[in-house]
Amino acid sequence: MKINYHTHSSYCDGKATPREMVEFAVAHGFIALGFTGHCPLPFENTFSIINYEGYCNEIRALKEEYADRIKILLGLEMDYVPGMLEDFTPLIKKGGLEYTIGSVHLIPPEGVTPHSNEDLWMIDGSRYQTYDEGLMKHFGGDIRRGVRAYFHNENAMLERNRPTIVGHPDKIVMHNRDRYFHEDEPWYRDLALETIHLIKELDLICEINTRGIYKGRHADYYPGKWLIEEMKQLRIPVIVSTDAHAPEDLLRTEGAYEYLREIGYPEVLQSLPV
Repeated sequence: MKINYHTHSSYCDGKATPREMVEFAVAHGFIALGFTGHCPLPFENTFSIINYEGYCNEIRALKEEYADRIKILLGLEMDYVPGMLEDFTPLIKKGGLEYTIGSVHLIPPEGVTPHSNEDLWMIDGSRYQTYDEGLMKHFGGDIRRGVRAYFHNENAMLERNRPTIVGHPDKIVMHNRDRYFHEDEPWYRDLALETIHLIKELDLICEINTRGIYKGRHADYYPGKWLIEEMKQLRIPVIVSTDAHAPEDLLRTEGAYEYLREIGYPEVLQSLPV
């Protein structure tokens, strides 16, 4: 069964229109496609939705037009940014969203109220140099401070908003590339496991995100296999997502279903409870 509930389009930083994404999905036998554009943010940037009303209206129109061929859902990838975007409810209500993915990509230093993107550490994007420069600028190069701030924001986002899906909960490792720390270091594992246990406590769904692998930016899924093993023991429901930014990305599950089957993962979802 082919599904994808983490999908971007030309309304944000995707490379194709929503219709092109839908047509590709239908042509390749998908039964469900959920759109999750990067939510509008209160500062100028190159990756988030500007025309929110247009986005919501187009997805709803496609949902109706293709109703007999594929299930389409309207969602957002919500960015939790302390001091800027902490409560997801207004955007959910304004757009009439059916679900959300909760993510952290932008991190202010502890105790700093951000006023623009210049006050935030960007941990994502195509350039590892942006990660390095932000770590030095905002955290004095102290990776432990930066990682602690990341997981602190991740946990605050989960507790306050309880998104339908937890997006790539260990995305902080992407541009690290074992340069600043290793994932087997106890201080890092303690922080990551605290978040995983919180996901369980709040009864949330966690995605198995494959984008780092097929983009060549990371050698593992988000979350990594060692965390997936912990999630297996906790019986946290998971859903495989390709975090698609182009039509062909929809197919890039990178062996995730096979891996989950191999380890006997107890609950791999094929649909969302919406």
